[in-house]
Amino acid sequence: MTPILTVEGLDKGFVLHGQGGLALQVMQALSLELHAAECLVLAGRSGIGKSTLLKILYGNYLAGEGDIRLHFDDGTLSLAALPAHAWHSLRRDVIGYVSQFLRVVPRVSAREVVMEPLLARGADAHEASVRAETLLARLNLPERLWSLPPGTFSGGEQQRVNIARGFIGEHPLLLLDEPTASLDAANRAVVVELIHEAKARGAAMLGIFHDEDVRERVADRLLPLEAFMAPSLASPTPSSPSRGLAHD
Repeated sequence: MTPILTVEGLDKGFVLHGQGGLALQVMQALSLELHAAECLVLAGRSGIGKSTLLKILYGNYLAGEGDIRLHFDDGTLSLAALPAHAWHSLRRDVIGYVSQFLRVVPRVSAREVVMEPLLARGADAHEASVRAETLLARLNLPERLWSLPPGTFSGGEQQRVNIARGFIGEHPLLLLDEPTASLDAANRAVVVELIHEAKARGAAMLGIFHDEDVRERVADRLLPLEAFMAPSLASPTPSSPSRGLAHD
């Protein structure tokens, strides 16, 4: 069966301008295939490059080397050299992303934050509002908060808004960066349900889950990233330049 996503020979490095232009290689020769109705979970210690990989696949970071391809019924699209303007429609229609932190426009209500992916596709405003409220209710966000901007919410409340926004669009490919990190047991269970429902409708998911129980409940396969680590990160020491960098 043809995968929805193929990654071949991916390399990624960073230049640390605050450390005299030191070049830090994060990963090398990473390859993977991701199929529809599958949740592939990235495994490995903190700092190994899990979040970096998701950001590359979402177009936030450029890959150094390698190829990233999306496979559609009518052909294949290479993302390695995709123009910046093309990412807008790709994120709107194909690739969803639940990041670790909610970033929204101030003074926009939680309901509107969740509705936005549907409105961007031209969905009816009432239908989008109903679907947003349904998700917020499932994630146990109190109704009194739906009309308030989430910037003042607690971390767990913000993350529930973030999750609702990520799942409402029903993207064919969904990237999950620690979606349950700030949640209690009840809401972690809701996220597990949402992931299984997404798989049932054919979505492909690539995720990071530090919670072992959640990982075991959602993962179809694990991809250990140690095999793709650059030598400079293989044996970190207290003085290693990888410490303190956001390369999870």
